[in-house]
Amino acid sequence: MRNITFDNITETVTKAYAGTEDERTREIITLLIKRLHDFVREVKLTPQEWEAAMGFLLRAAQASNEQRNEFILLSDLLGVSALVDLLDGKDDAGASITTLMGPFYVPGQPDMEAGADLIKDNDGERILVQGQIRSANGGPLPGAIVEIWQNGPNGLYTVQDPNQPDDNLRCTLHADAEGRYSFSTVKPISYTVPDDGAGGELVRAAGRHCWRPAHIHLMISADGHKRHISQIFNEADPYIDEDAVFGVRSDLAVPFDREPTEAELQRFPNIKRPFNVVNMDFVLAHAE
Repeated sequence: MRNITFDNITETVTKAYAGTEDERTREIITLLIKRLHDFVREVKLTPQEWEAAMGFLLRAAQASNEQRNEFILLSDLLGVSALVDLLDGKDDAGASITTLMGPFYVPGQPDMEAGADLIKDNDGERILVQGQIRSANGGPLPGAIVEIWQNGPNGLYTVQDPNQPDDNLRCTLHADAEGRYSFSTVKPISYTVPDDGAGGELVRAAGRHCWRPAHIHLMISADGHKRHISQIFNEADPYIDEDAVFGVRSDLAVPFDREPTEAELQRFPNIKRPFNVVNMDFVLAHAE
C-alpha cells in the first residue's frame, strides 16, 4: 500500500476489505466504498467541506442518547428510512403498505383487550379507531398483537415529556376472534421533529420545515407473518403533503371526522360523546 494514488485509491481500499468473512457484509462494504469514493470525485469534495461534514456528524452524535438517536432522524429527513421500508415491502403481494416506525417506540406497554380506552385524563377531541387485521391470504388474524403509540395534546410523546405517564396514549392490544381491533383515544396533532441538532441544521440549510402531519403509530405482529409497521394519518392535516420525513402513504391517509353510526354508539357506550370514528384495516404479508 505504499504507492497509493488518485487513480488506485478506491481499488486499494476495496481490496483491503476483501477478506471480510460474512459475504453480505463484504458486499455492502465494497459497494459503499465504491459509491462513496465516486461521490467524492463527482462533487470534487474539498478538505474543508469534509471537515465540516465530520463536524456535522459529531454534532449528531452529541445530540443522541438512549431516548434520542439523531442518526435515525437524519436517515428519516433524507428519505433513506422511507426507501428502506418501501424496498422491504415492495414484493409483499396483497399486503397493506407499511411506513416508518419513528424514534418514539417503547416496547412492553400495558396489555389491553379490543375496545381499550386510552383517553383517560388527556384533553382533545375524542376518536374511536377501529378495523380488522387480515392475512394476505384473505383470512382474519385472531389475537394479532397491535402495539399503539401517539403524541399527546401538547404535541409531545411520553419519552419527550416527563410530565406524561410512561404509558400515556400507549398500549398493546389483542385483536378479537375475528381479527378486529378498536380503541378510543384523543385526536393526535401535527408536531415538529427535533430541530435543535444536526437534523435541524440540515432542514434549515435546505429551506424546509420540520413538521409531521398528525398520525397514530401501530406495530402489528401475528404468527407466520411479517411484522407490520404503520401509521394512520389524518387526511385533513395541513402537512399531509409535506411530511418532513416522507412517511405518508395515500392508503394510510383517512378521515378523522366521521360521525359514529347508531350501531357504533350502542357498541361503544363508554366513550364520552361526542366522538368521531377512524377506520383502518391492515393486511399482513406472510413471513418468508
